[in-house]
Formats: sequence, structure tokens, C-alpha cells
Amino acid sequence: MKIKLFDRVKLKDGREGDIMEIYGDQEAFEVTLGDFGRWYDETIEYDQIEKVIYPGKKGE
Repeated sequence: MKIKLFDRVKLKDGREGDIMEIYGDQEAFEVTLGDFGRWYDETIEYDQIEKVIYPGKKGE
């Protein structure tokens, strides 16, 4: 699966987040996770992503 900037993804551990940075050839990603003012960034690997929930907005 191809991951793009700002895609909303579901991780295999059940968390959801937005892709903010793509490293290398999709080996790793910076994802913003959390909710209601308790946001944090985490670097994850491709194999931690279960699926794209919905794509980022076009033009971003």
C-alpha cells in the first residue's frame, strides 16, 4: 500500500494518526497521534501500519 502525506492511518495496535513526514522510500513515517489536546509525534515503521483510513486532503 502506498502511504502519502496527511493520510489518516490505523496502526496494528489500534491507534490512529496522521502522516506528517515520510522517511526514505516509505521505510518510516512521522505520525501525529492522540486526541483532545494530548497530541504527540512518534516515528513508526511501515509494517506497523494496518491500513489507510482515509487519504489526506488533495492539494496539501
